[in-house]
Amino acid sequence: MASRVTRRRFLRAAGTTVAAGTVAGAATSAPSAKDEQPAKTIKIVGVACSPRKGKTTAAALRICLDAAKAVAPERIEVELIDLAGMKIDGSLAVGGASPPGAEDDFPQLVPKLADPKVAGIIVGSPVYFCNMSALCKAFLDRCFAFRAKQFALANKVAGVVAVGGVRNGGQELTIQSIQAALLCQEMTVVGDGRPTAHTGATLLNDGKDDISKDEFGIATAKNLGRRVAEVALARVAVAR
Repeated sequence: MASRVTRRRFLRAAGTTVAAGTVAGAATSAPSAKDEQPAKTIKIVGVACSPRKGKTTAAALRICLDAAKAVAPERIEVELIDLAGMKIDGSLAVGGASPPGAEDDFPQLVPKLADPKVAGIIVGSPVYFCNMSALCKAFLDRCFAFRAKQFALANKVAGVVAVGGVRNGGQELTIQSIQAALLCQEMTVVGDGRPTAHTGATLLNDGKDDISKDEFGIATAKNLGRRVAEVALARVAVAR
């Protein structure tokens, strides 16, 4: 009987010690206000690759960026880069030389996109013959510069928007073609989020340069912007 009592007392004492140690350890490991770091601000950039400045591709990207910003207004900055009117020579990606006196605008885009603060990039293109615009192809070809620069776009989150003249006019083919190029940059490519959750944002131009009546397409654009923002924030949180 005495040995049993001794054993019970021993187990009670051991349990009390473990519990006390657990509480003490939790108190020690709990971060203090002093140790907490301020939430990191990130930037999400939209790149409109339509040769027509400020039209439906740019409008679709604004919807994406507004939705991205709404995820965490105090932590997310957004910027729209409209390539319309810029001179971007795709042949220079393979070492070609610009004609004498010709200007090329791609170099000014490099620091904007490679900026460590940029955590997400959304590329938008109109649909031409079930594929991206020539301007978009030239832009993506010139992005070879980022691969050559130690994959400067690696791990940034990427999404794609395509605007077509009819509902099933090649938007998804265009998105997949652009995504293939972005994967070659080691980017984290995402589609539009729930509940649509497909390859990306697919919008319809009604023939009057208006996408405002395309409720489904607008929903995909909002979902894409939100998805890019959520994944970008999650990656930043893991990296901290």
